Amino acid sequence: MSKKINRRDFIKTTAVAGTAATLMPKTLFSSTASKRVKLGFIGTGMRGQWVLWLAAQYPEVDIPAICDIDDGMIESALKILKDAGKPEPRVYKNGDEDFRNMVEIEDLDGVYIATTWEWHHPMTIAAMKNGIHVGTEVPAALTVDDCWDLVNTSERTGQHCMIMENVFYLRDIRAVLNMVRQGLFGELLHCQGGYQHDLRHVKFNDGRNPYGGGVEFGEKGYSESKWRTQHSVDRNGDLYPTHGLGPVSTMLDINRGNRMVYLTSTATQSRGLHNYIVDNGGPDHPNANVEFKLGDVVTTVIKCDNGQTIMLSHDTNSPRPYSLNYRVQGTKGNWMLDNNSIYIEGMSPEAHKCEADETYMEKYAHPLWKRFEDQATGSGHGGMDFFILRAFVESLKRNVTPPIDVYDAVSMSVICPLSEKSIRLNSTSVKIPDFTRGRWKNNQPIFGLDDDL
Repeated sequence: MSKKINRRDFIKTTAVAGTAATLMPKTLFSSTASKRVKLGFIGTGMRGQWVLWLAAQYPEVDIPAICDIDDGMIESALKILKDAGKPEPRVYKNGDEDFRNMVEIEDLDGVYIATTWEWHHPMTIAAMKNGIHVGTEVPAALTVDDCWDLVNTSERTGQHCMIMENVFYLRDIRAVLNMVRQGLFGELLHCQGGYQHDLRHVKFNDGRNPYGGGVEFGEKGYSESKWRTQHSVDRNGDLYPTHGLGPVSTMLDINRGNRMVYLTSTATQSRGLHNYIVDNGGPDHPNANVEFKLGDVVTTVIKCDNGQTIMLSHDTNSPRPYSLNYRVQGTKGNWMLDNNSIYIEGMSPEAHKCEADETYMEKYAHPLWKRFEDQATGSGHGGMDFFILRAFVESLKRNVTPPIDVYDAVSMSVICPLSEKSIRLNSTSVKIPDFTRGRWKNNQPIFGLDDDL
């Protein structure tokens, strides 16, 4: 059965983290691997605090250092660790560049980065150059050059960069991945996904609360509106492609027997953010004069080397229900997330008519979800946060390549600047770099192969 998730549910979950910590035994987060892991945190805002709390539930995870520039967020983070029975960490808070001191001074196995987007790349590079593996929130980088920098630095230092794209672990997505690999859909032809999420209450607030209540952003905003909204002012493209692309890329064996070759992007006019300001702050509010570049709906079509196509949608400025817009189409049938439907020729009871996917989700439930579903319950975002953090922690403990590696990180992230370029050039086709340098032809899939990572 599908488990619906949304931002407001996440907020509620975060708010009760202290209570949850008393209810969820730490043994649930332990594994058979006995090695202790020293994990630092860069960025202790709302997302960082939630992952910090999850990490603190692992008895074998030490958190010796945290880094942030906001005293209030640091105070909240310290309370989380204290309530979890963890020792007080060293705090790095002396300006934007203090993270460099942290990764140079601290003896860390890994760092978790949950800062504003533009800092993900330099922080990841600094950590890897100091012998530290990285788990970074999305996107991993904002330019093509920075994507190459991540690849080159990871290869040169031997340090891993795992992008913490949690939707890889969505219960239904893992089941569909299982169906794909068992040939239920035949040969894949087309996949789609997206980020269709009304973020107007995220991009604007009253300057005191993180979500809604006003139309402020930038210096007068709070939390994400302080930085995220400016991207909608300055950029026009798919600014958040990883939710949609990540899961279907594993089904299409991207970087492991297949690769994305080129893309074409287009965008509608920009109306939603301006209208929201006028409707909630009035036509005379100063922000009503701001011009937003980001089109309300951005559509990107990607061509793969093996012939398949991928369609991504980015829709964050309009009043709409939350949707990841997943569709998997093969020579024998298809699956669509929005209406939880599936059609398999010769198996579905009626020709040319979809059926509910619930039975299939149970029958093809991924072994990883079968093993850890009880532990994942209540961990945030429908259990996905448990799985993505566990994968990172376990890869550190075992000193192995994470199941989502640096090549995955940059292949997903590069869609941002390339979609901007395509739109800028009147939807011209734009080549997608081969970050594996040809190794994709012989690389074997590593994600979701069993009930482990």
